[in-house]
Amino acid sequence: MEGKLSRAAKKIVPSSIQGFSHLAQRCNAINLAEGFPDFPAPPHIKNAAISAINSDFNQYRNVQGVCDYLAKMMKERHGLDIDPLTDVAICCGQSEAFAAAILATIDPGDEVILFDPSYESYEACVAMAGGVPIHVPLDPPQWTLDSSKLLGSFTERTKVVVLNSPHNPTGKVFTKGELEVIAGECCSRNCLAITDEVYEHITYDNLKHISLVSFPGMQERTVITSSLSKSFSVTGWRIGWAVAPTFLASAIKNIHVRLTDSAPAPFQEAALNALRSPPEYFESLRSDYQSRRDYIVNLLGGVGFKIEFIPQGSFFLFAELPDNCPLSDVEFVKKLILEAGVVAVPGRGFFHTNLSSDEVSNLPYSYQKRYIRFAFCKSDATLTLAAEKLGKLLDAKGHLVLY
Repeated sequence: MEGKLSRAAKKIVPSSIQGFSHLAQRCNAINLAEGFPDFPAPPHIKNAAISAINSDFNQYRNVQGVCDYLAKMMKERHGLDIDPLTDVAICCGQSEAFAAAILATIDPGDEVILFDPSYESYEACVAMAGGVPIHVPLDPPQWTLDSSKLLGSFTERTKVVVLNSPHNPTGKVFTKGELEVIAGECCSRNCLAITDEVYEHITYDNLKHISLVSFPGMQERTVITSSLSKSFSVTGWRIGWAVAPTFLASAIKNIHVRLTDSAPAPFQEAALNALRSPPEYFESLRSDYQSRRDYIVNLLGGVGFKIEFIPQGSFFLFAELPDNCPLSDVEFVKKLILEAGVVAVPGRGFFHTNLSSDEVSNLPYSYQKRYIRFAFCKSDATLTLAAEKLGKLLDAKGHLVLY
């Protein structure tokens, strides 16, 4: 009966990220795989959710106040006029907002440009819609965008460019120059853009997030997707949104209603409380995560990983295996779990070339098997325990020995 599965279902494989996270639970290992905080959410938004539940906001609901506040934020941050009644769709997390945006725009055969490495869900959503993912590689170790590679990826079938900045898994924040190139090509080729901006408040070293929608000609062709999850440590609440021109936002709302009808009502109420957090909250968020970033960079660099790119945003470190390590990323992570009791994610799950396995084994593509993603959105106690576990497997030079 497996033959009854759709082509889309057959293309979608289990998530490697969740797979390693589940393995961490089974092995009682330190979970540095999945990007969810293991420390409490801010008390003021938890209390807002409790109050909403006690006030019986427990049925289907669309909290227009969230849309109103998002429109206000778009005006303050980007100088854009957004109609909160028509241009904002509240969804069940950024994941659903992104999927609905893809389903609202992509027909079978349409091409979608993705920057590689990229979060695994993007390609899956494109495949479910019948689209064709076109991967534009970012150049390691700084993960820079080669404009000639981008320009060469467009065809007459290109319909959407997907941009994630700050970037998962590398922690890259796309530069203004790179964004200008992307925006220019979208406008000149009359393409749409769908952005994932869930890490917009998590940037480091005084870097500021710049949204693609803020460039000339982009408001009319951009869908911004984001959520409450990362900035407020509530990944399980599933409150996200899409901000888009009316014709796109309307389509996204219609798809959302057919898929899930309504995002969780009490958490929408709490979202409004969260979005109204003072600037000091976001400054503290950045400062706390920058301290965690510096800790894990020093930790992993100190035990032999190659850290040639310091994350500029998000809460992931994409670390390269030592030059003398004969293991692949998958082999290394398996040993890391069994011998150190620490779980991370092999980097190859974020790379999506159309090359054969033999071609991937050869230069210049061998780097696709050399990276490990570590999530540092963890408590100080968790990071300290991970350091202790790794410390038990060091050689005389202080380097990690798993091979």
